Amino acid sequence: MLVLLPPSEGKAPSGRGTALKLESLSLPGLTEARRAVLDELAELCAGDEEKAREVLGLSEGLRGEIAKNRQLRSAGARPAGEIYTGVLYDALDLASLDTAAKRRASRSLLVFSGLWGAVRVTDRIPSYRCSMGVRLPGLGALGAHWRTPMAAALPEAAGDGLVLDLRSSAYTGAWKPKGEVAGRTATVRVLHAPTRKVVSHFNKATKGRIVRSLLAAGAAPAGPAELVETLRDLGYEVEVQAPARAGTAWALDVLVDEVH
Repeated sequence: MLVLLPPSEGKAPSGRGTALKLESLSLPGLTEARRAVLDELAELCAGDEEKAREVLGLSEGLRGEIAKNRQLRSAGARPAGEIYTGVLYDALDLASLDTAAKRRASRSLLVFSGLWGAVRVTDRIPSYRCSMGVRLPGLGALGAHWRTPMAAALPEAAGDGLVLDLRSSAYTGAWKPKGEVAGRTATVRVLHAPTRKVVSHFNKATKGRIVRSLLAAGAAPAGPAELVETLRDLGYEVEVQAPARAGTAWALDVLVDEVH
């Protein structure tokens, strides 16, 4: 099973660990594309702060994020699972999983990123600020920048098992499963049961809990149909729309009354 996650806007500090080693990150086919983004982002943030703030879409109160990007090559690197914070990652709470579940997380979780493309939670990265919606002056829109290298690297990472796609819309454009891989992909919406509306906090927290439940249970559903049954066994209320034709993803709705 491969689980695709969005990153978080907020991130923990880099800390004092060993600096980034770009070549050590998972999915080595993305290395040169990562280097290109890293080089331009660092150069942008080393220059005119106002331009950098405009390009990155930062408010005045987030000006300090520019300095963070200037130090990407020298800042301490920590496992990505410790860098990403926020509602989804709080609910996932990787640190409190048992050893076996942590091993499963290291194999199955893949976090998408405007800077790194995608990383595993064990990959060591510095804290940064660069969303997939950024358009760098030289490289252009990052979503488009990542499509070609992702198209080569991600099918191999997906292997022949289930792909559980929990990404937000900003990150889905960087890689869209196609053909046979799409047929064993499941996307998930989280709906507030009384209103049938997507609510951001419900969505993020529930997706984090879903991933945690699967990891803690040692669940390994072979495909989308098995995932539906597994989630129901774990206590989730799931409605499913099987694909109308081959080569398209399954759509799952998880219904919640409240976040707890």
